[in-house]
Amino acid sequence: MTSETYSDASVAEAQHPDNAARNSLVINLLLVSAFVVMLNETIMNVAIPTIRDAFAVTPSAAQWLATAFLLTMAVVIPVSGFLLQRLSTRTIYILAMSLFSVGTALAIFAPSLEVLVFCRVVQASGTAVMMPLLMTTVMTLVAPQNRGKMMGNISVVMSLAPAAGPVVGGLVISYLPWHYIFILVLPIALIALTLGMRRMVNVTTPHKASLDVISVILSALAFGGLVYGLSGLGSLDAAQSGSQSTAWIALGVGIVTMAVFIWRQISLQKSGSPLLDLRTFQSYNFTVSNVMFVIGMASMFGSLNLLPYYLQNVLKLEPVYIGLILLPGGLWMAVLGPFVGRLYDKIGPKPLIIPAMFVISGVLWAMTLLGTATWWPLILVGYLILCTGFSFLFGPLFTLSLGSVKPEFYSHGSALLGSIQQVAGAAGVALLIAIMASRAQSLGGIDNVEALASGIRMAFLVGAIISVFAVIAAFFIRKPDPAPQGSWGGGH
Repeated sequence: MTSETYSDASVAEAQHPDNAARNSLVINLLLVSAFVVMLNETIMNVAIPTIRDAFAVTPSAAQWLATAFLLTMAVVIPVSGFLLQRLSTRTIYILAMSLFSVGTALAIFAPSLEVLVFCRVVQASGTAVMMPLLMTTVMTLVAPQNRGKMMGNISVVMSLAPAAGPVVGGLVISYLPWHYIFILVLPIALIALTLGMRRMVNVTTPHKASLDVISVILSALAFGGLVYGLSGLGSLDAAQSGSQSTAWIALGVGIVTMAVFIWRQISLQKSGSPLLDLRTFQSYNFTVSNVMFVIGMASMFGSLNLLPYYLQNVLKLEPVYIGLILLPGGLWMAVLGPFVGRLYDKIGPKPLIIPAMFVISGVLWAMTLLGTATWWPLILVGYLILCTGFSFLFGPLFTLSLGSVKPEFYSHGSALLGSIQQVAGAAGVALLIAIMASRAQSLGGIDNVEALASGIRMAFLVGAIISVFAVIAAFFIRKPDPAPQGSWGGGH
């Protein structure tokens, strides 16, 4: 595939020092917007029980507020690679923030759960495009020797927004009606949209790219089926009741259609018009990084779901205290992000990624010792150490993976990273929750504190064992090639 959008010449021009002020403005706008949309992704979680009561619906129906958002992300992100080629930077930014703002505004006045779920789908359609747009733009505008620093700034957004979301949502729900979750977010989204319409400039040249409709349909069934199936298996209600047949069917459909989707993308590569160009995996470092991404994301999302459940149902802490215990981890990741980014630019990925994986694996092994009387400050310290490991892992992995492919593959690489993140996160939650519930049920039920603690220890044991594979994979990381070749021979 030859792409005018991300040719070596256009990338070199975009990174010219004369464009530094323009580039800084574009990236800062994208960072603020990404923070807003990612905050929205987690701010809703704590509000679901309140909204459920307000609309007098069942817990499973209310859960669609989260499920619909995840499904839309899974379906739209793979298409973002095409959009990033076909549309200019300014156009796609305005499209994404307009969708998000419209969904947020409509949600304020939603008269029913069904309408609110629809509003969440509109929000997610804009959210899904924002992170691939940010990642692709940074790779295009920032020279290789400065990418670590910039990725450090991105990691601030990626860690602080999801961590702050539940805390902000909890405060809103405690003192205000649930509508204020959207009322407070809307002005920020509108300001970002207005600034983008006035100040955002085009930093890439769109080109005519064909869209394979069959690939879009297969992608929706594949990624949507996987995320829906895994989310269903990771639902505690389903795990307790054993009513997981729908989730298994969705997962089966996702696996089968994913195989067909991959076959079709490989076939379309010959004509230069795949929806997701899998030649990105010809880059050695991109492939190894994604193996680590799958394990790392599964560990992180699985842990983020297990720990609050452990703190609330085993240690019997109030939700407000649980938020305060987990918030410092997100804040610490935000503090470390720029520091890790500068380190990456100085010493490269391997000295950061290998120790990070040892730290993450070590904490997961330590969590296999959690009991019914574990002192909560130990959880706080352990979670801070775990977040330290994630800080030194994800930023360098993002930089290394996208920096190891040719510029023409940036949009596809960003879309693939986003898609893999969604599926891996859902898989991590599904695996650990299913193991926890199964173990607890076999020992006396999920409501038995001793049985539940044993189930949580078993879940963390499986997570710790899986993390060992990522530790091994870290040693296969290579120093990035300053001129990526997009082949197995590159990256030495």
